[in-house]
Amino acid sequence: MTQPVQRAARPLWWLGALLAVYLCAPFLASIPQIGQADWANVDWHATWSAVGVSAGSASVAALLILIGGVPLGYWLARSRSRGVALLGFVVQLPLALPPLTSGILLLFLLGPYSPLGLLTNGALTDSFTGIVLAETFVAAPFLIVAARSAFTAVDPVYDDVAATLGHHAASRFFRVTLPIAWPAIRAGLALAWLRAFGEFGATVMVAYHPYSLPVYTYVVFGGQGLPAMMPLLLPTLAIAIVCAVLSVYTRGARATLAVSVDNGDELTAITPATTSNDAADLRLAFAAKRHLGAFTLDVAWQPRTRRLAIIGPSGSGKSLALRIIAGLEANDAGAVTLGATDLGVLPPERRQIGYMPQDYGLFPHMTVAQQLAFPVDADAASARYWLAHLGLDTLTQRLPRQLSFGQRQRVALARALTRHSPLLLFDEPFAALDTPRRRKLQQSLRALQREIAAVTVIVTHDPDEAALLADEVLVIEHGRTLQAGPVDAVFARPASLRVADLLGLHNIGEGVVRVTGEIETARGLRLPCADALAQGSRVMWRVAPRALRAAPDGRWEGRIAGTSLRHGDRYVTIELAGELFDIPADDWADSHDGTRALRFEIDAGGVTAWAAEGS
Repeated sequence: MTQPVQRAARPLWWLGALLAVYLCAPFLASIPQIGQADWANVDWHATWSAVGVSAGSASVAALLILIGGVPLGYWLARSRSRGVALLGFVVQLPLALPPLTSGILLLFLLGPYSPLGLLTNGALTDSFTGIVLAETFVAAPFLIVAARSAFTAVDPVYDDVAATLGHHAASRFFRVTLPIAWPAIRAGLALAWLRAFGEFGATVMVAYHPYSLPVYTYVVFGGQGLPAMMPLLLPTLAIAIVCAVLSVYTRGARATLAVSVDNGDELTAITPATTSNDAADLRLAFAAKRHLGAFTLDVAWQPRTRRLAIIGPSGSGKSLALRIIAGLEANDAGAVTLGATDLGVLPPERRQIGYMPQDYGLFPHMTVAQQLAFPVDADAASARYWLAHLGLDTLTQRLPRQLSFGQRQRVALARALTRHSPLLLFDEPFAALDTPRRRKLQQSLRALQREIAAVTVIVTHDPDEAALLADEVLVIEHGRTLQAGPVDAVFARPASLRVADLLGLHNIGEGVVRVTGEIETARGLRLPCADALAQGSRVMWRVAPRALRAAPDGRWEGRIAGTSLRHGDRYVTIELAGELFDIPADDWADSHDGTRALRFEIDAGGVTAWAAEGS
């Protein structure tokens, strides 16, 4: 299997090797020139003066580029305005211009006869200032491009999580966004410095004096020829080698951080905490309205309990509803309250909530200890408590990439719990985990829900998860509420077939009460029912799996339509008059004697019915 890949890669290897040879050849060709260089006639004072001018001007230019380029790169990355997009194109043009052309353009702006030149008496040209201005113009795009790409690559979820942890915009930028983007920005800054250090074309047009190293090299070459070049090239080569060594060293240092770690997800025993009466009385209520293109979210919910779940298919708006509760999305005409507090008028950093996005939102540059200390109102004693009780106290110096999925989930949970937040929001917290680990952590979170007094809202598409972690559930689709209420009631009596489908329920259908004690299904099957219902009314019905059994003299004739596996249990699907029913495979084996004739009996006590939606 590997041989075709090797054959396909060989031409690429040769092409890469050819370019590598060409790029290395000039350095190799310069080695014999070291002994033939004219060392005796080198003006070392002028040489080091030129080196100092280039190094000093490049450093000043790099500082100016850093101060202005980072905010500009962030602006270009985050804005969707056409005007800003045009600005992004213009500020990158110096990369495409010949350096001499850049110098001419600068003379139009800074030359002695330009308005600025007349205002400054020509101080902006033929001076150290002129060199800095020329280098800034040609080198700035390197940092701007790097910063723009770096900020674009930063997942906005980090800013969202930082906001919910109490940090305002400036704090989020300097403590989260900038540190995450900094490695790429640092590389762009190094390129900008090197570009400024070696700039010749624009510099020679704007500021011939004092000599920078490239200009001085040009002057000496014109007067003394090639033998005088090697002494002048040595400082530039030395600087380039130092930068290359630092780059390799930095990459190696970063690589050593990714170590193999234990992926254990076991929790230690949890000691129940005291629940305050005030916190226990908190209730969440919200009306979320948001219009995004062709999609409109319009849901309202006033649950009576603290453990809540929002369930729906992908694209139903459940995550959007959670973000509105968190204050991370605008609420066009709705409201969010927690007890007597109107959260809707508060920015996310003042809502005192804990928010866990799907990938947990752990900041990649912070250790576990730093993650837990990051919330504005983090409680050190609470952090120590949750570190111990969530089995994290031996992981405090590890970065997120050194943790397993389960460990990351627990770190994010501990970070939220250090704030004593009265409201915890979880967006698909277990979606990325395998089934055994997901089940284990679901049980752990359920135990934590019993210990803490906070209102918890779980967004999920897994009905089993909703049933385990919530006492009330909101079912939504296409931005609209399908049904809401206590978990037991919703699962026992879904309002529609679509709700039943989203909850993963089986043996459910719609029908009409024909006579007392009998329901006719949509396919004409007459089901016995012990519930007292008005004749002619439209109802939803449900047949308990064990209410259907094979019987030689059964009333209904049927057939086996297939088998299925749900949550580790095997079911047999039976078809009766076009209706499909699932019964446990063990029950089928016990009740069926193996004969070919399949007749079935339905226990009326196992059939329930209730009014259908809209009836």
